[in-house]
Amino acid sequence: MSVPDHELTHHVGNFSVLLSPTPRSARLARLLARRHLRGWGLPSDPAELIVAELATNAATHGRVTGRDFRLALHVVADTLRIEVTDTRADRLPHLAPPPAPDAESGRGLLLVEALADRWGVARGPYPRKTVWAELTVRTGEPEACEIDRIVDGRMTNRAVGVPFEDVLRETRERRE
Repeated sequence: MSVPDHELTHHVGNFSVLLSPTPRSARLARLLARRHLRGWGLPSDPAELIVAELATNAATHGRVTGRDFRLALHVVADTLRIEVTDTRADRLPHLAPPPAPDAESGRGLLLVEALADRWGVARGPYPRKTVWAELTVRTGEPEACEIDRIVDGRMTNRAVGVPFEDVLRETRERRE
């Protein structure tokens, strides 16, 4: 039985929302991404973590009073594109060396780098910039976060933490 020419043979989904640049909206971005990905029958991890990191960066570093940031999710076939657009084109993100083990910030883009297949920055019409990440997604896969598997597999005593650099290295090795 052949598929009619006018019928799609792959998944397509689009979602976009404007959010205020606050920590609460960064959390809402993550929850909305989870809801839409699950509604499309796609696993939410690691996409949910990437959305959280990019939205937090937009709310923290891309914040301009009175201007929102936009979260957009696009799925075509087996590619999910996550886009977060803010109004601080003068502040482009860049990968920094891993922070000190006791530092409370500075790991967001390192996580995006480790978890995304591709990521980058596109300058939009002034004053916008869009930070994007792409993932290959598959339907019907078990819902489990790669980082959780690594951490759970390595921790014998929950009171002892796993060095962040080890988690990143092992995540990259599993993806290769």
